[in-house]
Amino acid sequence: MSTLRAPCDLLEDVKEAEAVPALYFTLSVGDSEKELGDSSEKEVKSADFFIVLKHEGECTVTPIEEQPSETTTEKGADDASEKSFDFIMFEKSKITEKSLCSQNEEEEALESPEEASQTENVKWTDNGKTSLESNQRESPKISTEIFQDTVGKEESSKLEEENESTDKLDKPMKTLRVQSNENISKSNNANVAQMSLKPSPSVGSSLENLELDSLLPAVRSVDSPLGSTENGAMLEEAWEGLQKSYVYYKGKPVGTLAAMDPIAEALNYNQVFIRDFVPSGLACLMRPANAGGEPEIVKNFLLKTLHLQGWEKRIDNFTLGEGVMPASFKVLYDSHRQKETLVADFGGSAIGRVAPVDSGFWWIILLRSYTKCTHDYTLSELPEVQRGMKLILNLCLSDGFDTFPTLLCADGCSMIDRRMGIYGYPIEIQALFYFALRSSRQMLKPERDGKELIERIDKRIRALSFHIQKYYWLDFTQLNNIYRYKTEEYSHTAVNKFNVIPESIPDWVFDFMPLRGGYLIGNVSPARMDFRWFLVGNCIAILSSLATPAQATAIMDLIEERWEDLIGEMPLKIVYPALEGHEWRTVTGFDPKNTRWSYHNGGSWPVLIWLLTAACIKTGRPQIAKRAIELIEQRLSKDGWPEYYDGKTGRYVGKQARKYQTWSISGYLVAKMLIENPANLPIISLEEDKKIAKPKLTRSISF
Repeated sequence: MSTLRAPCDLLEDVKEAEAVPALYFTLSVGDSEKELGDSSEKEVKSADFFIVLKHEGECTVTPIEEQPSETTTEKGADDASEKSFDFIMFEKSKITEKSLCSQNEEEEALESPEEASQTENVKWTDNGKTSLESNQRESPKISTEIFQDTVGKEESSKLEEENESTDKLDKPMKTLRVQSNENISKSNNANVAQMSLKPSPSVGSSLENLELDSLLPAVRSVDSPLGSTENGAMLEEAWEGLQKSYVYYKGKPVGTLAAMDPIAEALNYNQVFIRDFVPSGLACLMRPANAGGEPEIVKNFLLKTLHLQGWEKRIDNFTLGEGVMPASFKVLYDSHRQKETLVADFGGSAIGRVAPVDSGFWWIILLRSYTKCTHDYTLSELPEVQRGMKLILNLCLSDGFDTFPTLLCADGCSMIDRRMGIYGYPIEIQALFYFALRSSRQMLKPERDGKELIERIDKRIRALSFHIQKYYWLDFTQLNNIYRYKTEEYSHTAVNKFNVIPESIPDWVFDFMPLRGGYLIGNVSPARMDFRWFLVGNCIAILSSLATPAQATAIMDLIEERWEDLIGEMPLKIVYPALEGHEWRTVTGFDPKNTRWSYHNGGSWPVLIWLLTAACIKTGRPQIAKRAIELIEQRLSKDGWPEYYDGKTGRYVGKQARKYQTWSISGYLVAKMLIENPANLPIISLEEDKKIAKPKLTRSISF
């Protein structure tokens, strides 16, 4: 037990209190359940305290071990009786053994908790909390002198006599009298509620033998880290699974398999995908070296994929651009030549025969992460690495017919590698493009043609950030503006610059959009706006600072407001909402794998937890990530680390989901390391560039 601090702040004139009706709470030790009177509707939580107030100002606080409690409510006839009172005083109070046992006065008060007492008046503030709580810092200790000054020598001596003469009761009753600041009419006397608060079974039938040492573990468990014993076993299983997925080439690890499902057909899940390896590589970088961190696998991966970039890339009779990075590769053993060989896929073996636009961007981002984490600048400064970055960027920055700074893409060119209506200018590709531009800007050397390329990068970054922030952003106000758009506008003064028809706005958007929050929509092109939510694009926009700080905060607000839709029972929706009916048939072409709320069409992907966690930490909202991680820890390991979940809330393991999916494992590991050590965030995050946010305006040469 612990003596209640600052009792001098709780003492009021007894005579004044008798003239005002009060609410009584009777604490019965002999019962087996806890109940609270009044309409507070608050539950007793672990390490909370119930209050025992004694006559003449003596106050003690008894901690209760963590135990689920039931709250019952009684409402009076008068409105005044419906006022909510905070009965529980110290929620999640942190107690140390030193502070509990350091003072002799506290020990004397703790020796006789069973004494019956009369009621004492406690005044409450307008927000429902006692003045005691606000004065804790001012009066951290209870001294005998202060106590005597408050209640007077005569009352203090009376207390000592009562303490000596009081007998122990078999079933002590503690009564708490709570008085409100508000004027309560005398007619409310009949509405006084008396409820019995029953102790936790672990306390026993009496408070006499209650030991503080036995309560300290329960108190500490309130703020204990996520890594409990069960979660610790899950972490060990995850690390073991990640290491088993390593792919070796000539004795060196060069990547991780996409999945290790022993039952399902391998297909292309026995290959190393560039986008899939990113969370695996980040996990190896973030893990301390003394705990088994292996940054060497990231370096080997970057060099081998760079080597594959230089291969001739042909699909049928067409040769792909020199800078295209492979979607995946695998290691084969050539029995004829008696050696290992690498086989790469540049999109020719993919479902839609589409080259992976995102692979090059992820490669640059991972290269920066490796450099940032290891401080090994020699890798990024290698001539072949510099050349590889330039080849990727030249593909994206080449002159063409584009009137927008965004990158034109085909359907199925990213993580959503099947037909899902993302052709045009999808937000995921634009955010990755921006992230890669800023990352390469930090690593490119100005020698030779590097200076000219850097200038082109700077111009594109400014134009791209303006375009995305202005035309892709949607919140309640902007939705209302689009709803009122006029059409067929001409000249530079047009407000509806893309000639979007208001009638094309889907009905679900009006219900989905909260008053607080917003997001970057999926696609913007002439006469077309894809209003769907895409998590990867929005999280990458936050991490790369493509989204402004205000927009990043609004995105987090939206996730909180629409938790059931975007998170559900298993994080996280890759896209919301799902395509259904006629729209599904026309957009996906009757794709049997992308049925509604499955796979890419509204499926829930656990791997995305690392992106959400990083975005939450950057925006100062780690509680959102912790809540999502807790959901994942309830099922992911037990379900065999599946690739994705089906259903509107993500309740069911995906009908074609591979088990022991490597990036489901590594995504969880990265999220855990980020939440436990936010210092890892700079490895995958960029700070806002003030020059980009506020570009310098110069007079046009035409004036």
